[in-house]
Amino acid sequence: MISSLVFAALLAQQNPVNVLVEAPNFSAARNGRQIVVTLKGAHNVVSTSGRTGGMSNKVTHLVNHQSMEAKMHMERHNLIAKMSEEDYHDLITKDLGLNPLTTAMMGTAANMNYLGRRTQEFRGLRVDAFVTAGVEGNATRPGDPAMWFEGEKGMEYIKPMSGTINTILIINQPLTAAAQERAVVTMTEAKSAALSELAIGSRYSTGLSTGTGTDQFIIASLLKDDVRQLRWSGTHTKLGELIGLAVKEATIEALRWQNGMERSHTRSIMHALGRYGLSEEKLLERLKKAMPEDSFKFLIENKMAVLWEPRLSATAFAYASVLDRLQYGTLPEEGAGETLRDQAASVGVAISGRPNQWPVFWGKISVAGKDRTAPFIEGLALGWQARWANSPSPK
Repeated sequence: MISSLVFAALLAQQNPVNVLVEAPNFSAARNGRQIVVTLKGAHNVVSTSGRTGGMSNKVTHLVNHQSMEAKMHMERHNLIAKMSEEDYHDLITKDLGLNPLTTAMMGTAANMNYLGRRTQEFRGLRVDAFVTAGVEGNATRPGDPAMWFEGEKGMEYIKPMSGTINTILIINQPLTAAAQERAVVTMTEAKSAALSELAIGSRYSTGLSTGTGTDQFIIASLLKDDVRQLRWSGTHTKLGELIGLAVKEATIEALRWQNGMERSHTRSIMHALGRYGLSEEKLLERLKKAMPEDSFKFLIENKMAVLWEPRLSATAFAYASVLDRLQYGTLPEEGAGETLRDQAASVGVAISGRPNQWPVFWGKISVAGKDRTAPFIEGLALGWQARWANSPSPK
């Protein structure tokens, strides 16, 4: 086993080591394109690592490694694709001066400088989460169309993915095997809660995402014979609460840096309805057809004030929620037209600031046709035109 001091010396030969955390049971450092956690003493580790994955009490180091850039790094991608997971694991760990058989490793295109890190404590119980995250090209939800098939020949139809959420979770007390496995569930729920709070849409369907198709994790808990093992890590226990808070907050922080997902930055119309096909380009293209030329030019000159307007954003999220409920069968299909018209009239009120015009907007909005975002476009177009109508001009 390589000691922490020897390990630090080896890393220093390549890049200066930035120590992130020095805790009683582990130390964590950033070294260029990797985060390396050195465990102090024996730990139970469960992970998705290609070489040492599953449950192990032999792991001494945890690594999160940037394997390539997020886009257009095809030379690196093709090189990795030709290697087995085990061979690539061995290549990186040996380059770090670590024993491949005692190292759990994850790979990602996320930048290690965008790490999200959180610590939660209660009565001596401590949970540390280290998360890198990207969702722009790979966010998904269970049941979405998949692009990978693993058969007898291995993976088929391999396509580069942009986005992965990698989580290292360290718990400073012993857990039973069952509790450690349950921690995987709590951690996953926390990650999904982070995506829910930011309303991250799937890139493969109209649903909200719960993760990405390439998410990985490592969970380490202390091994100590003279300390009672914790038997449950679900959300009804303090351990579950600490896991949930640490992972959720670290994931949100990582997405803030990697993808610019500031909470207020996710309020735009495009963020709310992008999963239903309304990118900025398509939204403006359709608005151009829905209003007079002079009104559209005026909107373009004030585009940011419209597309990011808080009241309008609120109606966009409400509209998206109604589309979700119609899609999932919560609301009856027979009433879809009237329901969407109600929401679209509120869109007009939000941008115009004229609540007394709600019946007027409602009467002008059409719900004919299969395009369920069309009423939203009409409501926005009508509201913008009414915003300054009949307003007194300055003298």
